[in-house]
Amino acid sequence: MELEKRSTQFGEREVQSTYKLLNSLGQVYKQIISGLKTYNYKQPFHLKYNGGVLPELDIAYETWGQLNVDKDNTVLIHPGISLRSHAKTTEDNKNPGWWEKFIGSSCAIDTEKFFVVCVNNLGGCHGTTGPSSINPLTGREYGTTFPIISVEDIVRVQFLLLDHLGIEKVHASVGASLGAMLSLMSGAVFQDRVERVIAISGCAQSHCASSAFWYVQRRCIMTDPNWKGGNYYGDALPISGMKVAREIAVISYRSSPEWEHRFGRKKIESGGNPSLNPYFSVESYLQHQGERFAEKYDPNSLLYISRAMDLFDMGEGFPSLNAGLSRVKCPIMILGVQSDMLYPVWQQREIADLLIETGNDAVTYHELNSIYGHDSFLLDLSNFGVAIKGYLETDLKEMGLVRKKKHKL
Repeated sequence: MELEKRSTQFGEREVQSTYKLLNSLGQVYKQIISGLKTYNYKQPFHLKYNGGVLPELDIAYETWGQLNVDKDNTVLIHPGISLRSHAKTTEDNKNPGWWEKFIGSSCAIDTEKFFVVCVNNLGGCHGTTGPSSINPLTGREYGTTFPIISVEDIVRVQFLLLDHLGIEKVHASVGASLGAMLSLMSGAVFQDRVERVIAISGCAQSHCASSAFWYVQRRCIMTDPNWKGGNYYGDALPISGMKVAREIAVISYRSSPEWEHRFGRKKIESGGNPSLNPYFSVESYLQHQGERFAEKYDPNSLLYISRAMDLFDMGEGFPSLNAGLSRVKCPIMILGVQSDMLYPVWQQREIADLLIETGNDAVTYHELNSIYGHDSFLLDLSNFGVAIKGYLETDLKEMGLVRKKKHKL
């Protein structure tokens, strides 16, 4: 009956897609992309909040390039909220990665020079332990019994993998959006291991505007009748809520100028007379994005990782935000985008200004005039690629961006 109502209200295409996904009975979120390497950490992992403990961890990752003899040429790439470790094509997985054009021989992150590591995020659904993983203590999916996680927890899991790989020093920690938070945190928590940081379209602490976007997305999922308190695995999926959540996300990821440039007032060719069904091209685009995403990402993972982003605050546990940020002592490059709506450019300026106030005299800041909004780091190869490549490959001593070490008397 409900699907019949949806057919009248929203159109046959969406109903057919919903039937298809409902019939998948939850297995869609367990289809791990091929080519992953996995490290099983067999010890309990203690989390930051609520006394949470995971009895063991699976940590999924991919690598490119070669680790040098000194093991000091690693570039650690931190994925965004829904991005997996598959940042670049590998021998085992020929599908293009989410940063395909940025990584490779002579690319922005040059695999002839660097050993590149990308780790699936804790709490996700692409190989590293998350809500859809089996809890070894119960033999069932964690669901919402999965503990609340933090950005710091995600970083510590990534460095557990580096320990396993025998990598003590990281040439650079690089990330955008959630990845920028992870990059900042890695420079703070692992001061002696991270030599430089690149933080793109991030913040020093989450502000209410971005939290509002994430809150509404979580509400879309949690009010879907099929969410069932997060215990939907093996049953009908909360597809409707997940699709709308993604549509909201896509709006926050792009910019008004881009929407106008791409779609303007264009209408769907088969739109017919005006109705409540999708009529403008931008509506069809958002619907398509929602459908695609709902097929490949676990709603519970979106709930948990977006909450970790909301909780992110470099000043937490310290007298002030300045005090928390002062832990980042290595050289850092901060990139912001003027058209970013999710994490506006003033938040990247804030990171740079506060780091300088704390005494870090190795701060580089670039503000880019890209049309693509928050997603610019995925799309604007010319601007971001040049900046990243230059910062990774330049001897910072020659630029005067490395403080001289004080010798003990």
